[in-house]
Amino acid sequence: MNTHILPFPLPLALAGWQLGAAAILGLIVLVLVIVIATFFMTWLRAMLSGAAVGFPTLIAMRLRGVPASLIVNARITAVKAGIEISANDLEAHYLAEGNVIQTVQAIIAADKANISLNWQRACAIDLATKGTGKSVLEAVRTSINPKVIECPAAGSGRTTIDGVAKDGIQVKARARVTVRSNLDNYVGSALEETIIARVGEGIVTTIGSAASYKVVLESPDMISKTVLSRGLDVGTAFEILSIDIADVDVGENIGAKLQESQAEADKNVAQAKAEMRRAAAVALEQEMKAKVEEMRAKVVEAEAEVPLAMAEAFRSGNLGVMDYYKMNNIKADTDMRDSISKGDEKN
Repeated sequence: MNTHILPFPLPLALAGWQLGAAAILGLIVLVLVIVIATFFMTWLRAMLSGAAVGFPTLIAMRLRGVPASLIVNARITAVKAGIEISANDLEAHYLAEGNVIQTVQAIIAADKANISLNWQRACAIDLATKGTGKSVLEAVRTSINPKVIECPAAGSGRTTIDGVAKDGIQVKARARVTVRSNLDNYVGSALEETIIARVGEGIVTTIGSAASYKVVLESPDMISKTVLSRGLDVGTAFEILSIDIADVDVGENIGAKLQESQAEADKNVAQAKAEMRRAAAVALEQEMKAKVEEMRAKVVEAEAEVPLAMAEAFRSGNLGVMDYYKMNNIKADTDMRDSISKGDEKN
């Protein structure tokens, strides 16, 4: 007969199991207390504001590294303004590195101004403007209250846009462009820099097509009308409301300067060509001198053969002594005449 002997008395085993269960239960209660203490005020604030967020959602936010208080505050702001945005949408935008508070404020501002702007588009604009110095809230505010863009821009280093009329006179102009945000085309569209560049190009083109600078001075509004009719806001995040010429002035006579520069260039070309001709003439003169010296050398060479020919004539009997003396007299007479003529030239 086998008898099972417990390693310790039965009452003691039951006490140990109860102690373990109590410890686990106490741990669970402690965790619940910590969770409630951590999220209770946030949960209560959302509940009392009519923008309830459940405890599981708050705990999930903490696990995902999302600040629950930020999401709850943004949801309360939206609900109080009469706009329903779920905590899940707010959390998703935060995880996408968007600015939750500004996006909610933009939605509220658009709603108050009766501008159609849903949450998805607001998030897209917020993410598109990230790192550009702009924001979705600024885009909505510009849509409500149009802004003025200086052309040229203040930081461009220029104070006017310069164009040259057909008569060669420079005209300097400065414009103010009033724009309003086009929220439907804001994502993926060009911003203020493109507007400034297009308006500047239009002003230069309009001035350049004028027959005279006087026409521009008499009717500066022709610049704004012409530029405005070109549809410069296509493909941009703005709608151009007006282009106003703030200042117009006469600059330099560019045509005269260009003619002066052209005349100077023509003069330099003519001088260069004259110098080339002079150098060619000098080279030809030196060549002729070289040929003269060459011919003199040939004459000297021929004269050196005369005594040899005379000696040969003496030996062959073709030249007599009297002939030789006559030739010397003729030569002496020729030398005398030559010396006399050179003396007259010196005097």
